[in-house]
Amino acid sequence: MLAQTMVSENKGKINQFFRFCLVGLMNCSVDFIVFFTLISGGISHLLAQGLSYSAGVVNSFFFNRKWTYQMGGKAKASEIGKFIVVNVISLLVSSALLYISCDINHLSLWIGKLIATGGGIIVNYGGSSLWVFRKKLINTGE
Repeated sequence: MLAQTMVSENKGKINQFFRFCLVGLMNCSVDFIVFFTLISGGISHLLAQGLSYSAGVVNSFFFNRKWTYQMGGKAKASEIGKFIVVNVISLLVSSALLYISCDINHLSLWIGKLIATGGGIIVNYGGSSLWVFRKKLINTGE
């Protein structure tokens, strides 16, 4: 019985992470398109990072809240506030990684952006799962 519960919980967490990653792919698409559009328009890569990252935040909140973490009802102000805090931290981490990758280590923007995005994913998933949407985890019912 305990083993079945553990398998069920792990399956739910794996499904949750998979959904989080799919939402993240949508957000990354928006992020990359906006980022490289702004870069081609002559905006600095650090300003473009802030603007492009912000473009996906609202979409991320609603898709993750409703689909990934299956939260019902209206969003509470505290939940939105926590989400914003996690995303600001994620933006700071990703911007720092972009700066270190491109400005200090002189990697290409594509490589730097991929490194920055990976760091942002780790911060964002951890913060969302452990703090923002903590009360509701997917229950597979198995």
